[in-house]
Amino acid sequence: MSGVTTRADGRSRLADRCGRIARSRPFEIAIVVVIIANGVVLGVETYPHLGVAGPILHGLEWCFRIAFVAEIVIRLLAYGRRPQDFFRHGWNVFDFVVISAIFLPGLHGDSALLRVVRVARMVRLVRFSPGLRTIVAALWRSLPGVGGFLALAVVTLYVYGMAGWLIFADAYPEQYGDIGRSLLTLFVLLSLETLPDLIEQGMALSPWTLLYYVSYVLITVNLLLNILIAVIVNSMEEARRLEMTERLAPDYDEDGDGVPDEVDRIAISQRLDDLRAVVAELERELRIDRDDPHTRVPHRHPDRPEGH
Repeated sequence: MSGVTTRADGRSRLADRCGRIARSRPFEIAIVVVIIANGVVLGVETYPHLGVAGPILHGLEWCFRIAFVAEIVIRLLAYGRRPQDFFRHGWNVFDFVVISAIFLPGLHGDSALLRVVRVARMVRLVRFSPGLRTIVAALWRSLPGVGGFLALAVVTLYVYGMAGWLIFADAYPEQYGDIGRSLLTLFVLLSLETLPDLIEQGMALSPWTLLYYVSYVLITVNLLLNILIAVIVNSMEEARRLEMTERLAPDYDEDGDGVPDEVDRIAISQRLDDLRAVVAELERELRIDRDDPHTRVPHRHPDRPEGH
């Protein structure tokens, strides 16, 4: 006989018990508290001359390691006979890598790489906050758009940098003496803090230099930065919609794990958008104003004939 009781659906009682623990609110709160305490200890260790507190902090570090390893083990056991499904989610892979890195041979003692790994544990707070997950997902989804924006920004800065070198190189070599200094000057100008001083220098050289700075501010600071904000906001809205449909989306793919994948959430999100478009088109055809009570169709009881 097997030492682990198996249910009819193939899941063991141990997996069910670990699943209930991993999904419980007290378990998540306990892990969050441990992560915050780990961050506090990391901050305290930055102070010199800890004295007797040094061994205590070292002991707490081992307690944190044990707690994090136990968390990963519980969450892995919750998948029962399909532990590979644990690695189908990006945050789970990140947690596993960060926690398992402490067992690498080169990450012992007080190495700088070990400190980086310990600091990376603080990032795990993101997975426990839906709002933070939405922001990170939005930033991740906006990378293609941000890449195109950066290419356009580099070209724009280079063109203005060369123009600034041609105009101001002789008069102001410290700011525009070569293309490197010119690009650095224009990059700092994105904050608009140096704009009054640069305009004053340019006006002393020629009034036409005002056109150079005004066009630069309009194109780079206003237009390009607004494009960047629009890309991020659009990605934020899409990530929020995916987060909202995460619990509503059925599992459409062939894995049959019952877990809504990103493709599943995108599919149901698109279906909801199509449904909204159909309803809006139907309202326009029927000329129904939802806010106007006089245009609403009166409700008729199904068993009551018309006229009564």
